[in-house]
Amino acid sequence: MLEIIKEPWPWYVAGPLIGLTVPALLIMGNKSFGISSSLRHICAACVPANVNFFKYNWKKEAWNLFFVLGIFFGGLITSQFLVNPNEITVNPDLKAELAGYGITDYSNLVPVQLMNFESLLTLRGFILMVVGGFLVGFGTRYAGGCTSGHAIMGLSNLQWPSLVATVCFMIGGFLMANFILPIILSL
Repeated sequence: MLEIIKEPWPWYVAGPLIGLTVPALLIMGNKSFGISSSLRHICAACVPANVNFFKYNWKKEAWNLFFVLGIFFGGLITSQFLVNPNEITVNPDLKAELAGYGITDYSNLVPVQLMNFESLLTLRGFILMVVGGFLVGFGTRYAGGCTSGHAIMGLSNLQWPSLVATVCFMIGGFLMANFILPIILSL
């Protein structure tokens, strides 16, 4: 049983499980799924500033904080006890392309040559980690939610803004992966 948990689950198992969170949350109290709103709830709970954006009944959304806390601790437990010791499987064509950029270590979920403290001090690392993080945060706020909130919950509820946001997420991802990322990796 432990070996089944350590391996990636196929799409036809993981997808329906993720999809079933939508009706489960709606049945359990008309709750809306989304991760990015948790930061707002944390700030509203912990920051005693007189900011209008944080003036609301965050206690009504405390379940979301426990959900995110569960994701955090689930990640910690998985990283300590359920790690697959084998190298991450990467398509050979992609491996060859990434080798041209000096990325060859697949011992971690994210290539070590990209995500480490030494690369943070390089232009490439700064753009990927700091600028990329800022853009993700800005985009999440601008779109009124994250990919999980829009693509999973919003589309399931047939919300037009979620369809627009999801289409924009996909277009941005395709442009980034195919045009912008190769430029950044060549720095």
